[in-house]
Amino acid sequence: MEGETVSKNFIEQIIEKDLAEGHCSTVRTRFPPEPNGYLHIGHAKSILLNYGLAREYGGQFNMRFDDTNPTKERAEFVESIKEDIQWLGADWEDRLFFASDYFEQMYEAALKLIRKGKAYVCDLSAEEIREYRGTLTEPGKDSPYRDRSVEENLTLFEDMKAGKYRDGEKVLRAKIDMASPNINMRDPILYRVARMTHHNTGDTWCIYPMYDFAHPIEDAIEGITHSICTLEFEDHRPLYDWVVRELEYENPPKQIEFAKLYLTNVVTGKRYIKKLVEDGIVDGWDDPRLVSIAALRRRGFTPESIQRFVELCGVSKGNSSVDYAMLEYCIREDLKLKKSRMMAVLDPIKLVIDNYPEGETEELEADNNLENEALGKRRIPFCRELYIEREDFMEEPPKKYFRLFPGNEVRLMHAYFVKCTGFVKDEAGNVTEVHCTYDPETKAGSGFTGRKVKGTIHWVPAPYALTAQARLYENIVNEELGVYNEDGSINLNPNSLTVRNCYVEPALADAKAYDSFQFVRQGFFCVDAKDSKPGELVFNRIVSLKSSYKLPAAK
Repeated sequence: MEGETVSKNFIEQIIEKDLAEGHCSTVRTRFPPEPNGYLHIGHAKSILLNYGLAREYGGQFNMRFDDTNPTKERAEFVESIKEDIQWLGADWEDRLFFASDYFEQMYEAALKLIRKGKAYVCDLSAEEIREYRGTLTEPGKDSPYRDRSVEENLTLFEDMKAGKYRDGEKVLRAKIDMASPNINMRDPILYRVARMTHHNTGDTWCIYPMYDFAHPIEDAIEGITHSICTLEFEDHRPLYDWVVRELEYENPPKQIEFAKLYLTNVVTGKRYIKKLVEDGIVDGWDDPRLVSIAALRRRGFTPESIQRFVELCGVSKGNSSVDYAMLEYCIREDLKLKKSRMMAVLDPIKLVIDNYPEGETEELEADNNLENEALGKRRIPFCRELYIEREDFMEEPPKKYFRLFPGNEVRLMHAYFVKCTGFVKDEAGNVTEVHCTYDPETKAGSGFTGRKVKGTIHWVPAPYALTAQARLYENIVNEELGVYNEDGSINLNPNSLTVRNCYVEPALADAKAYDSFQFVRQGFFCVDAKDSKPGELVFNRIVSLKSSYKLPAAK
């Protein structure tokens, strides 16, 4: 509404103050993932926050890979991350960067610190450095190599770059304060020797910068104004500021921390997902039971639903957890008016209409979505033999069961009233076929008002139905036991995946990867992008139709 006051989150307030006071004249943000795995739902918050802030203030958004640790980084992860971010709608335009693009500048920056007497080469082992660092209550002590001359440090560092030392034999450290109450400021390591092939630079380098040194340099080079990151980097901010100050960058970037997005009872840790993949419990990083962005996309979530979810979570300084049901709420709300409502039978039993002419077929008209006329109508073949859900017939029903049972009449959706006249069982006592008669006067849309029925059931025409596979998902975690055991293993839900061979309407014959539909009474389903192919459709259930979840009241 005009004149309405929109409350700003604390990051927006900082940015507006910085713009007003001249700290910056424009806003530049970035998303800087390390390419060592697939992104998950928590990363979506950071992506959309950084991109959204740049758009809100007419600025720029950079995409940058923080690829300073080639041990775990792979080109596969680079490509998956790019695909995820593009799918979410965050457009970096022509600003795709890699930390490794700046290795030469980082090396020169290290030389500058050495010349200023602010960095030195240290021969202590990793274990000795830990011992010298001290604890949260006790100060550290100076390295015996801390007072090397500038000339010696320059020579040693150049020799490190030239490959004259073994991995781990020497490191370059910042010279700050071994008595600092912040352990991150106790002469942190800036460079280490590591003979590793890098996905971007190959074997050009045998020394690599540490993240805490590289990251502020990358931000400064790109002119990032606000380095938005999660709360675990709050204690690293003094080091971030020290690096940009000692390297004398003009208009240094400002680091701001916000709370991560935590979802209840989900697995997001890369090492846990990696183990699930390696053990064959899931079929890859994009298994629809996971909450990687690739998995959510494959399952059928939309960028709009995730954007809405991130908006509802908000931006704050306090860590909290969000119920997975909120994410499901967002996808239901996004799809309910966008998708056609089709019929699919997941647990089929044959229904025979004895008084319908044998060999005859008629076409019935159906609205694709009663709440959205723009989706139009479709034609469905109707004939003597149909498939219905097994649960829609009972030989001896309980009270208030309004579906098919001997002597009861129901409406077949989009079609006619049918009355159950009998059924057939196999030798094991299972019902294999239900028989009924139909009333031709009761055709849907005919205006028939002679009598009413209490139940409506869906169906598909047996001769024309397409065979398909439906995959029904539950949480991969056993929620009653919690996510992790004491030994670090995951409490797995043995029923996290149920596969059903089913029948669907012939109108779905041309469905392709990522197409989604509402299957009436069953939920929203998406064509699986990995396993589905023409003639062999595989549908993933995105979410069921109903939930008791309600949005929290606005504070």
